[in-house]
Amino acid sequence: MVKCVLGLKSLDIDAYKALLMHGPLTAEKLGEILNRERSTAYRSLQNLIACGIVYRETRSINSGGYYYEYVAIEPQEMKQMVKKNVDEWYSQMNELIEKMDDKVSALVMRMDDEEN
Repeated sequence: MVKCVLGLKSLDIDAYKALLMHGPLTAEKLGEILNRERSTAYRSLQNLIACGIVYRETRSINSGGYYYEYVAIEPQEMKQMVKKNVDEWYSQMNELIEKMDDKVSALVMRMDDEEN
């Protein structure tokens, strides 16, 4: 259901699960865990960030420079996000259905006018 609601792929879900199990990871380490290239893991992380269930933290290197670690939000937070998305979708669909009544009525009236 999460894949459908958030528009994710199976690999994205596997990446989220890996982050939950292992804690913060770099894209390279995640790729190793998933047995995928770093670039594939990175694309999956970007999908997870875009839908809001993973975020990126900057870590400093003692000798200078930095790197990124990716962190998964807690499952309860993700559950609330999915619920909110479903509730919003349901509300939008109800609005469209209500508007459909008006459009059907207008169409019927126009058809009646054309017949007369």
